[in-house]
Amino acid sequence: MKHSLSLKFSKNLQFKWGDELSELKPILKQILKDGHTAIMGIINITPDSFYSGSRVDEGHLLLRVEEMIRDGVEILDIGGESTKPGADAVSLEEELKRVIPAVKMIRTHFDIPISIDTYKSEVARAALEEGADIINDISALRMDANMADVVAHYNCPVVLMHMKGTPKTMQLNPEYVDVVEEIKEFFEERIEFAKSKGIREENIIIDPGIGFGKKLEHNLVILNRIDEFKSLRLPILVGASRKSMIGMILDRPAEDRLNGTLAITAYCSMHDVDIIRVHDVRENVEVVRVIEAIKNADKNGRK
Repeated sequence: MKHSLSLKFSKNLQFKWGDELSELKPILKQILKDGHTAIMGIINITPDSFYSGSRVDEGHLLLRVEEMIRDGVEILDIGGESTKPGADAVSLEEELKRVIPAVKMIRTHFDIPISIDTYKSEVARAALEEGADIINDISALRMDANMADVVAHYNCPVVLMHMKGTPKTMQLNPEYVDVVEEIKEFFEERIEFAKSKGIREENIIIDPGIGFGKKLEHNLVILNRIDEFKSLRLPILVGASRKSMIGMILDRPAEDRLNGTLAITAYCSMHDVDIIRVHDVRENVEVVRVIEAIKNADKNGRK
């Protein structure tokens, strides 16, 4: 029996992107609401992701998904390859073996948007065939020449993330003159490339890539200036959950970075970031609900 996802939005919320959303797949219409920050829950079908609490085996997958849905998740993000700093790539065969059975199992039991965290076109294609909805590409269509064609063919939403280098090399002394301007220029080029391959601009989500080829000061500046990315007029995703930048600020291991994560979620929600990618669904959902209640309150105190 399938469990339907119940999204709880304010009656006053309007679609953020106006008439442009009329051409979007229902999945983005469902998620992108003005003044609302959607929570994307991380499910790693990997043995080596940096936060052990995100790793799920097949035997516990449905229980984890059911828990996330109960806690208010709006998108699941499934990954079969760790992209932590210094991580080695896994083979196509291994990633398919990890990801595709998980997609099949989830889609059989649940009606919930599924994102696939992959830069491999064959993984994307196979997952979309099994009912996945979104492709989350850390390389912004650069690491597999066929990825753009797959996204265009399936007319699916795609997350274009900024990364300097590869997961193996990205933290080897990254440097920027102006990190925000350089990332914006990167997105402008990637958006034009995607459009040239037949990807609809309305299907593109941008992710500045916290922790992907950035030092602590770069990550902080990106968050401090997050509003500047709105000039690109595309939905913004931020993924900072339990990352090393929080550990550097608080001197805490990944297991003890929830409070820092919630601070970033609150900040991003206050700044109308569209999607936050997190490990801990319930806690982040509750932060967003409180922030949105404050933002939506009548300024004169009327009921």
